[in-house]
Amino acid sequence: MSASSTATSAPRGGLGRILRLGASRVGYETRVYFRSPDSVFFTFLFPFIMLGIFTAAFGAAGNIGTAPDGSGGISVGAYYLPGMLAAGMLLSGVQNLAVDIAGEKSDGTLKRLGGTPLSPLSYFMGKIGQVLVTGILQAGLLLLVARFLLDIELPSEPETWLTFAWVFLFGVITSAFLGIALSSLPRSGKSATAVVIPIVLILQFISGVYLQFYALPEWMQNVASLFPLKWMAQGMRAVFLPEGFASLEPPDSFDLPLVALNLAVWLVVGLVLSRLTFRWIRRDS
Repeated sequence: MSASSTATSAPRGGLGRILRLGASRVGYETRVYFRSPDSVFFTFLFPFIMLGIFTAAFGAAGNIGTAPDGSGGISVGAYYLPGMLAAGMLLSGVQNLAVDIAGEKSDGTLKRLGGTPLSPLSYFMGKIGQVLVTGILQAGLLLLVARFLLDIELPSEPETWLTFAWVFLFGVITSAFLGIALSSLPRSGKSATAVVIPIVLILQFISGVYLQFYALPEWMQNVASLFPLKWMAQGMRAVFLPEGFASLEPPDSFDLPLVALNLAVWLVVGLVLSRLTFRWIRRDS
């Protein structure tokens, strides 16, 4: 029996053991994440940097969404905050995991793990748990920076924060599964960043993160609607932007039920793809 088939078919223990191993992996994966300066910079700190740049660069132009008489509207920082929160979810899940797992395949880490009692489910739990932990820390710190350094008003209604919670959880878990699935695309750890980062960057530009979504061409909005980041950003805009901004969305509303439906579909797609494509050892190795 080959090493690859042995690694994938070896007994992994009962559900209790799988859950215990997965829970222990969360702490390990989180510690490794924060020991990697490039991961911390490009996935954890990047939204902070971009929010600061947009606020400093465009703040002097005045508020966004002002009335003809110059009244009303919101600051540039307040407008871009939802997009940066959505981008943080995508970066922590898709970019971080896709690059990280591709590197672990390339350097033999996954091959060694495949010979241990660790099951793919325990491994997934560790990775997704790490994304949840770092995503919560990132979102919390970003909101603190927005409120106390950039003087951005945050919602006060409990139901609004409930919306934030389910959009955030949906987005983070969906991004994590898609990151695991995308890790099978690069042929080596060295090529992972060249494959993954352009995909993530393009999605951010067409999904209303760096550009005002309502100002994009209709065809670009339609393309963005095929991918989850657009729906994460729309859900976050529903939380942090005034109700009047709903008319700028393509359906003239934030349409949270449609946001939930699209994220649910992508979560299932990511779960199925991650399980179908994950291998301890690449088939062409």
